[in-house]
Amino acid sequence: MPHDHSDHPHALLPPEPALRVKALETILTRKGLIDPAALDEIIDTYQNKIGPQNGARVVARAWSDPAFKAALLADADPVLADLGYYGRQGEHMVVVENTPQQHNMVVCTLCSCYPWPLLGIPPGWYKSDAYRARAVREPRKVLADFGVMLPAESAVRVWDSTAEVRYLVLPMRPARTEDMDEAALAALVSRDSMIGTALAHAPQKKSGASG
Repeated sequence: MPHDHSDHPHALLPPEPALRVKALETILTRKGLIDPAALDEIIDTYQNKIGPQNGARVVARAWSDPAFKAALLADADPVLADLGYYGRQGEHMVVVENTPQQHNMVVCTLCSCYPWPLLGIPPGWYKSDAYRARAVREPRKVLADFGVMLPAESAVRVWDSTAEVRYLVLPMRPARTEDMDEAALAALVSRDSMIGTALAHAPQKKSGASG
């Protein structure tokens, strides 16, 4: 009698990778092996906190140190390696600078190549078919969807990440930040600003002293 695979757990998983992951998570949750809330928190930490902090430190230092910035833009790999940001998914990095004349945006049109050592886990929208297609075809409309409205005179350049080369956007330094140290500057740098789908945050206005 032939072996029946229908009882094997993997036979219950759908072919689509994202659905397979969700189904596997459901199976493990039912078995009491994982806590979905804890899993979501871990993913959020690596996606939005730990990972992007590395890139934010690089940007803040580039804003503060002209020599570091020049070296970073000329050849990012040795500069980042000295900081400990290298390895899988970050083997060859190129840093591109936003200026009043040119805004840069990063996409991976073939899959979801992304600089993990600097930005952590890629967000879901970065891997979506819609972003990958529209970013190249209509970058200004995509930026508008993210709330970024650029002056007409600013050109938009889209960089296509590959398995060989990954890109990091160096956003423009916000105004009124001359007296801020690197830690304070890093707090103004978001993950999306280093992909190019956002601008760096403006510093918060200091409230006046009460009388």
